[in-house]
Amino acid sequence: MKTVIAGAGPTGLLLAGDLAHAGVDVTVLERRDGESNLTRAFAVHARTLEQFDARGIAEEVIATGTPVSHLRLFNRIALDLGGLPSRYPFVLITPQYNVERVLEERALKAGARIVRGAAVSGIEQDADGVDVHTEDVPAYRADYVVGADGAHSGVRRALGLEFPGQAVVRSLMLADVRLSDPPPDAITVTAVGSAFAFVAPFGDGWYRVFAWNRANQVPDSTPLALDEVRDTVRQAFGTDFGMGECRWLSRFHSDERQVERYRTGRVFLAGDAAHVHSPAGGQGMNTGLQDAANLSWKLAATAGGWAPDGLLDSYQEERHAVGRLVLRTSGGIIRLALLQSRAARLGRDALAGLALHVPAVMRKATGTVSGIAIDYPHAPRQEDIDLGPTRLYELLRVGRHVLLGPSRPEGYDGRITHARYDRYVLVRPDGHTAWTGTEGDLPVALRAHVGSPG
Repeated sequence: MKTVIAGAGPTGLLLAGDLAHAGVDVTVLERRDGESNLTRAFAVHARTLEQFDARGIAEEVIATGTPVSHLRLFNRIALDLGGLPSRYPFVLITPQYNVERVLEERALKAGARIVRGAAVSGIEQDADGVDVHTEDVPAYRADYVVGADGAHSGVRRALGLEFPGQAVVRSLMLADVRLSDPPPDAITVTAVGSAFAFVAPFGDGWYRVFAWNRANQVPDSTPLALDEVRDTVRQAFGTDFGMGECRWLSRFHSDERQVERYRTGRVFLAGDAAHVHSPAGGQGMNTGLQDAANLSWKLAATAGGWAPDGLLDSYQEERHAVGRLVLRTSGGIIRLALLQSRAARLGRDALAGLALHVPAVMRKATGTVSGIAIDYPHAPRQEDIDLGPTRLYELLRVGRHVLLGPSRPEGYDGRITHARYDRYVLVRPDGHTAWTGTEGDLPVALRAHVGSPG
């Protein structure tokens, strides 16, 4: 089976590495000619780190950044990630390009091909496959295509799909700077009546700053000077933290949009090609990576010839709802941040502060932002399990289903990895539980989730 992936960002690279690891012929088409050193994404949440753990790259990614276990919002609202039921009870602050580098190395090592300077200009599909057109090559022929080519996706446009939504905040300023007097908290966020600012360390002496000034709403094309960022940060915090050298400045707007269908025939959409939302909560890159983790094993199962009926359709069923949830949560956070009146801000701080003192509310809030609490209707997230000489997520690194249980079934070599356990649990390659039950129900469960034996 041949698969073409449009986009060599984190979503496309994770997908490419998974498919190549499973023996699928993978070509990645990337419209950029060279690598991008500076990007907007900077946060890797706990659930994403668990997915990286299932691929043996979590520690390599963690080494590139700064783990942060406490988030402080709007001066008084604090989120404690330290209680997350995960091996990674924190958010990792690291530039997106570090994540891309690790994922690209993994994909290339597994055998994926990356073609740069190749923007998708057309899609034609029939009953047997898909032709992907670019400007320089007549067509790439594939069995399946995944558009992971960003908010301005050429694949989505070629399919004629609408991208409904709206701009949630305009004229956001972004800067990567050095600070001579950085804030004491690792991540600092605040908002006053007319100004909002966010500061986070990359861990290498550079800081990521987002800033927004209600009184200066201008088009994205308006030139941005560092002094404008300094002024807005001072309005929000009362100081600019000694903002000095700057390596990147950008002005942009943030949309809330989601495509209605993640699958059109043999073509799928993932990441920003399928959904975009505000940067609040740092969930954008993470949501795309979770899309890829969900889709990759289903395409690999199809390539292997054992995919149960409807497996590829379940990508839409499971991930569209998650994309909608992220739009709601990130949109809610940014709207709370931009409240204009002092009375509204005081009410926000008081009510949120009281609510987060309730353990169940704190667990829900941190679990949603981190991705740990996001389950699928028939496949909840599976926590890691210590199995003596190994762990569940280490077993997932093979890329197969893992069956935990007292005995090993016959006829599933190459499709499941078995480990002895006191009860039966079937875990999908993306770390979600497919089934739990008794030995008597095991044959039916395996046929439903992993196909017939033999």
